[in-house]
Amino acid sequence: MKAVIPAAGLGTRFLPATKSTPKEMLPVVDKPAIQYVVEEALDAGIDDILIITGRGKHSIADYFDMSYELEHTLRQRNDHERLATIRRIADMADIHYIRQKQPRGLGDAINCARKHVDGDDFAVLLGDDIIFSETPCTGQLVDRFRSCRAPVIAVGQVPPEAVHRYGIVDAERIEERLYRVHDMVEKPSMAEAPSRLAIMGRYVFTPEIFEYIDRTGEGKGGEIQLTDAIRMYNRDSEVYAYEFIGQRFDLGNKLDWLRTNVEAALRRDEFRDDMLMFLRNTVADTAADDKDM
Repeated sequence: MKAVIPAAGLGTRFLPATKSTPKEMLPVVDKPAIQYVVEEALDAGIDDILIITGRGKHSIADYFDMSYELEHTLRQRNDHERLATIRRIADMADIHYIRQKQPRGLGDAINCARKHVDGDDFAVLLGDDIIFSETPCTGQLVDRFRSCRAPVIAVGQVPPEAVHRYGIVDAERIEERLYRVHDMVEKPSMAEAPSRLAIMGRYVFTPEIFEYIDRTGEGKGGEIQLTDAIRMYNRDSEVYAYEFIGQRFDLGNKLDWLRTNVEAALRRDEFRDDMLMFLRNTVADTAADDKDM
């Protein structure tokens, strides 16, 4: 199986930081966000990865490439630990790149992967979504895909006030955490939402999805919406949703980026105790300030 990581978006919700830096390259502690996504694919057993980029995203390819000048400097300093770290980044996977020439939506971005996928089943991992889990989210989906032999979408429960931010599935539960999808609604109001099961930026597809993307016209915002192609596919064949085990963070959201950094730091032994102390002290100081007011 191959993995496709769409990373061509403009990141306008994160301006001004993304004026010159792709949102996928924003740091989460000491790694760019997209590295967590690549590592998830690798942990799921997928090492053939295609990243869909756009104009101004060359820093993504540079990051996963060799850095001869930096390696030379670290070698001269006998800094073998950092040298091993950056070499591991360059060698971690077989990564390919293709550019989405126009910002025409997620469906169009996925369609750019058609030749590379070359008739194989493939996973899609959105480049600005980070999921922390013991078993990689993509691995959980791949397991379900192999048993169902049909596309599987990652979903998670969201609070009522957040429903309008997501694609929501209308689905029937058939096993623990596994649902048969009947329909999907893009960013509904809570009154219109068929459930609180939101699509969470991870998918596993058969190559037939490309046929449905071809048949999908421009949708919301004049873009080719992946959700519309999946809905069309679902009219002819089965599509499943899996409520994955893990925590998902949306790096397109500034508050979630801050939360992601805290979560990532707490998962690191070298930072956990100091971070917990800082958070406790901050909460205590804030409570004291509120009381004084």
